[in-house]
Amino acid sequence: MPGSRAVSWANASLLAGVSVLAGLWLGPLVALSRTAFSPHMLLHLGVVIVAAPLLAFGLALHRPPLAAFGNALSWCLLAVLFEMVAVWGWHIPLLHDAAGRSTSLFVLEQASFLFAGLFVWTVAFAARNRETAPAAAIAMFLTFTHMTMFGLVLTLAPILLYDPDLCRGAFGLDRLQDQHLGGVLMAVGGGVPYLIGTVWALSNMLGEKTAGHTGPRPSQ
Repeated sequence: MPGSRAVSWANASLLAGVSVLAGLWLGPLVALSRTAFSPHMLLHLGVVIVAAPLLAFGLALHRPPLAAFGNALSWCLLAVLFEMVAVWGWHIPLLHDAAGRSTSLFVLEQASFLFAGLFVWTVAFAARNRETAPAAAIAMFLTFTHMTMFGLVLTLAPILLYDPDLCRGAFGLDRLQDQHLGGVLMAVGGGVPYLIGTVWALSNMLGEKTAGHTGPRPSQ
């Protein structure tokens, strides 16, 4: 069972995650995201790289770490697969445009993003010991890779990919510039946190290995 200090940190993290979600979903980004692409991306990233890690950290502190590398790797790869399908799938022009027009599909889209983010971050935080940290590193790196790739696709696209009525531009940018900004946000804002997560997971693994070799060496 986690100690009282860990429980306090867990509860604070959960409260912060819920507060971020409330600010995102009850704030102006929801309305803006229905008519422009970069606000949509800000809303998406706020859910998956701010709210989701806070909630996942709190949940992971209430649970024991994943025990076996094989089991941890399976869960991590499943989480990455689900997250990739959710992110790429909802940004297919047909589905993105449909979610922009339908409140029920928009809610389903946002719920998918939240669950996908929670899935990846929760299994990564749970795989936090020497045996399972490599699984977390793999999950974080694969997510970094596909988020960055998708961001580059949006940034380099020479034409508008989505319905012009749903991508009217924002922040003084025209439609295509706004889409390119959304791509930059995805590539950088969606990639860098997972790269940091990769480094964190590797440091957990290497740190425990180093700690395991400290202390006096046995006499010959």
